[in-house]
Amino acid sequence: MAFERKLYKLYNLIGSKLGLVEKPVDIATFGTTDERLAEMAVAASSGSDDMMRLFFAHEGRPVHKWMHYLPIYDRWFSRARGTPVKFLEIGVLDGGSLDFWRRYFGPEATIVGIDNNPACADRVTPPNIVRIGSQADPQFLEQLAKELGPFDFILDDGSHVGWHQSASFNALFAHVKVGGLYIIEDTHTSYFANHDGGYRRHSSAIELGKTLVDDLHGWYHRHETRPWAKSEIPAVHFYDSMIVVEKDRHPRPQMLRGGGVPPGWVNPIRPSGR
Repeated sequence: MAFERKLYKLYNLIGSKLGLVEKPVDIATFGTTDERLAEMAVAASSGSDDMMRLFFAHEGRPVHKWMHYLPIYDRWFSRARGTPVKFLEIGVLDGGSLDFWRRYFGPEATIVGIDNNPACADRVTPPNIVRIGSQADPQFLEQLAKELGPFDFILDDGSHVGWHQSASFNALFAHVKVGGLYIIEDTHTSYFANHDGGYRRHSSAIELGKTLVDDLHGWYHRHETRPWAKSEIPAVHFYDSMIVVEKDRHPRPQMLRGGGVPPGWVNPIRPSGR
């Protein structure tokens, strides 16, 4: 796999110089002006959207989020506000995101961040916690989970490199509590060659999400899957640049019928018994 990734990187490097590879979308074109940000901050301060209000009221270390993420976060996280929730964010950067989550979840929360940059250790204020290591290192992630897990929510906002995202999911999903969530964000990078991505690139986070859809339907086919997925993943939700994976007990499905049984009725669908 490492050789394949190097070959793919070389192909894209040469191809881009020769004009044979599609140029990535310029993310800077999605930015907004300071004037527009100021208008949004004023509107948020007097609005009823608490997530938006907290974001625009945030001061201190920088935090970067896409606007359409905020209502998605609130939809899934609001039930845990004011509780002793355990929250892990992959990717610390400037530390502002952990500060923001502390304000959102409240003083009882355990807020943990990981990053491979040692400088990030000085960008986090207690009681928030930071550990330094690679999100692609299973041993580091296992040690982290044993020390501080299991987690209610895991949010991958790390390198955004496809195989890193897959490595983190494969190592950490087992350490998400029943009823919890695993979220991969900024999945638009799945289409960027400089993030080991590309349209339908097999190692991207988008393709990981698609395989999870197949895996949770493992009751109904005999193709290779993660054998635990059909019993632990009841739903996978796709949003623009975000994948939300639910973890819960998902026993073998049962078909029900109501009312009387017509004479000669035959069940048209019989579970395979696997």
